[in-house]
Amino acid sequence: MGSVSWESRAASKQKSSLEKIPKEWLLPTSITNVLQTPLAERPNRVLELDIPRKSGLFSERELDITERYTVEELLERLRAGDLSALEVTVAFSKRAAVAQQLLSCLTEMYFPEAQERARFLDNEKSQGRIVGPLHGLPISLKDSFQIRGLEASLGFVSLLDSISKSSSPLVQILLELGAVVYVKTNIPQTLMTADSHNNIFGRTLNPHNTHLTAGGSSGGEGALVAFRGAPLGVGTDIAGSIRIPSLCCGTYGFKATAARIPDGGQMSPGSEGMSFFLPTAGPLTNNVEALATFSRAVLSTRPALYDSTALDIPWREIADPKTEPKLRVGLLGEDPMFPLHPPVKRAVADAAKTLQAHGHKVIPIPASRAQVADATTLAFAYFFLDGAAMSHITASGEPIVPSVVQVQDTFAAFASNSTFCDDIEGLEAIARLAALNVKRHAIAESWRKMWKDERLDVVIGPPAQSTAVRHDTFGLPPYTLLLNVLDYPACVIPVGLSSSTLDSEPFVMTPGQIGPNYEPEIVAGAPTAIQVFTNRMRDEECLWAAGIIDRCLRDV
Repeated sequence: MGSVSWESRAASKQKSSLEKIPKEWLLPTSITNVLQTPLAERPNRVLELDIPRKSGLFSERELDITERYTVEELLERLRAGDLSALEVTVAFSKRAAVAQQLLSCLTEMYFPEAQERARFLDNEKSQGRIVGPLHGLPISLKDSFQIRGLEASLGFVSLLDSISKSSSPLVQILLELGAVVYVKTNIPQTLMTADSHNNIFGRTLNPHNTHLTAGGSSGGEGALVAFRGAPLGVGTDIAGSIRIPSLCCGTYGFKATAARIPDGGQMSPGSEGMSFFLPTAGPLTNNVEALATFSRAVLSTRPALYDSTALDIPWREIADPKTEPKLRVGLLGEDPMFPLHPPVKRAVADAAKTLQAHGHKVIPIPASRAQVADATTLAFAYFFLDGAAMSHITASGEPIVPSVVQVQDTFAAFASNSTFCDDIEGLEAIARLAALNVKRHAIAESWRKMWKDERLDVVIGPPAQSTAVRHDTFGLPPYTLLLNVLDYPACVIPVGLSSSTLDSEPFVMTPGQIGPNYEPEIVAGAPTAIQVFTNRMRDEECLWAAGIIDRCLRDV
């Protein structure tokens, strides 16, 4: 491989990927000629263009399958036989192929294999057997998940042609539950930026506006689900990698407590054994109930029997009371180092007012108690203990993508204003790790007291400082990263759209503030969202409360 340039290897992979899209699923020139190019530099509002309907590639039944139903409704119709697994798989496969042509959201496509799987499921159904609670449901997977005999390159040229020897435990579980795996989705180089961009599969674009980031690191999932190329996708999250694509693309997303949803057996850019700061797997979808549907189904299998890193803790059903309870809701304060853009501030404030109007008690949590900036400093100190990701880049000679450089530069600017970890500089590796653990415990202890003192049921706040922003400008993820430090379960709920009319004044960061600037005209129409979280291991309560809050915000 040493004599083959990284450019040649990447081009070869791109060519083979394109060839996996059936010719009859390629977009006609009547559609592609309407788009403003280059797509990443022009504000193509793909969702508004309604391309699947105008393309002529879909039957009305296929449009109905991909657009009309929630996950629960799809599963009900699959069980009843109103829909076949094959027609559902073909409909979402075709829509995913169109999404790929517009948004560069896929890495691997398994359309023939998925149809074969769907035929098997339909045959089982014809004999009166439902394979599992997810029978016939197409599910997309982040590229890091391994499928035996297939590739998982993580967007690194040096890892191309690496064939997985076994499937990730969660993949095994999903298949046993009756799901259909048909695509894997795009990620950033290193998995540590909010721009899902790498030198093999290109840059994932936001279907609301291709000039804006789709988020990362599960950005391909966010774009695909928002485009309705998947009814449900699975991402991973160590700093916001499920929740940031969800907020950028306007989907629901759930980060579980670490090790509840099995995360083992994936391709990772990090060194083996770095298990002191854990990622977690979780779903992205277009309705809040599906987050619990997925989690309940996965936990019903006892994931610890498949994955030794998973906790052997079953799903707990929370009985619905006769009348909807009134919650004590903490309201996460704005950190002065990471000020909120006006649309984000408005979305969170409006959500709090709506909850109060429905009789819920809202309790402000000041920034000094939340410790968002301190948690951000701490998390990056953990991340910097491992430099393996950069070695995968140098191994092939490929360049570092712009968003990785931008994150490095942004963190350097932030670190110059933060003193939280200054006292551990110069410590040897073990002593440094121990000191980080002490600081992490101190933040967790402060939050423990807050839950108890304020008798909180749930907390809401911003998922990020901004909505989706221009490519390579997102920067750091302080408001999601806090919850990885605390290891709390967290949901993102879409609540509206940014408006250059309601929030017309630009906002520029001042010295000592970190983050992208607010550009009203650029981000107009981008989704806004709130984040909902509960205490560690209260995953069921998080999803239950998210359902209550979602219904309040929609007044249903």
